This record gives sequence, structure tokens and C-alpha cells, in this order.
Amino acid sequence: MLDPTLIARMTRFHRKRAGLSRIQLAQLAGIGKTAVFDIENGKSTVRLATLRALLNSLNISVRWESPLMPEFQEADDA
Repeated sequence: MLDPTLIARMTRFHRKRAGLSRIQLAQLAGIGKTAVFDIENGKSTVRLATLRALLNSLNISVRWESPLMPEFQEADDA
């Protein structure tokens, strides 16, 4: 589950370890500084494209998992 609190903690940790301010991260990700603030404060209504841009800028990968994933990956009609 994508827990906004966990995402907030994770992004803040990675940003600080990278030595970036919120403004620098926003510029690097091509998003607004308010979006960085919202994500780091656990706002749950952030757009997926915005979150992806931020995570990509911090080299954080998202992995999709489900019990059906192996079947999905082998399906011709997926």
C-alpha cells in the first residue's frame, strides 16, 4: 500500500541525504515547491505524475506487486 506518511518520510530522508533543499528538489524534478512540501507532509491527493517526477529525481523506484503479477507478465492480452 502507498502510505502517504511512509512516502513523506522516505522522500524527506532521501532529499536531505542528497543535500537538496525543497526548492532545489522541485527544480530538479520539474515540479512546484508546494508539491514537494505536500509530499513531504503526507498529503494523500498528490498527482501520480508529480509523485513519479519527485521519486525519479531522488532515484527511488516503485515496484508493483500482486499475487497475479506473474500471470499478468506472461499474459498475451495484458
